[in-house]
Amino acid sequence: MRVRSSTMKIILMRHGKPVLAQSGRITPVEMERWIEHYNLAEVEANGAPPIDGLPWLNASTCIAASTAPRALSSVQALGHTPSVVDAVFCEAQLPFAVWRFPRLPPVVWAALFRLFWFFGYSRGSESIQVARARAKIAARKLVALAGQGPVLLVGHGIMNRLIAKELIALGWAGPAKHRNSYWDTSVYRFPT
Repeated sequence: MRVRSSTMKIILMRHGKPVLAQSGRITPVEMERWIEHYNLAEVEANGAPPIDGLPWLNASTCIAASTAPRALSSVQALGHTPSVVDAVFCEAQLPFAVWRFPRLPPVVWAALFRLFWFFGYSRGSESIQVARARAKIAARKLVALAGQGPVLLVGHGIMNRLIAKELIALGWAGPAKHRNSYWDTSVYRFPT
């Protein structure tokens, strides 16, 4: 009789929408303060997806989260407490610049600085190489946790994407395109 191996599962979820004043225009040097506020932001109290729309949530044997308030408050909004809280799952931080002009909306600066970051600019943040190395460590931690049952990580857009890439490199199967909006989930399975 052949024994069928069980499939391990890791679900990567992006946190909910953070409460953050995003009006007005700021300079690149003011982005440092905006990033600090973003890192302290929690999610909108009424912005959680309905629990009945997340059938895998209660099936997870482990809920992991980054140490960021927006991730922790997302787990709380889902009605749970994280089993594992680790800074290794935190978002790859945005860089900023010391220019005093021009003035643009913070979301525009965030997009521009993220693009610059992908090309190697990392003033005030970890480099893309360091973030990729951290994603390898994070992926291995999730794989170890998945040995005990399905794992849900409530994390962040870029770091979840980097972790997904590492899971695929380790032989895990997942979606062709990693989902990246607030509350989006992507499921990875092993063996494929």
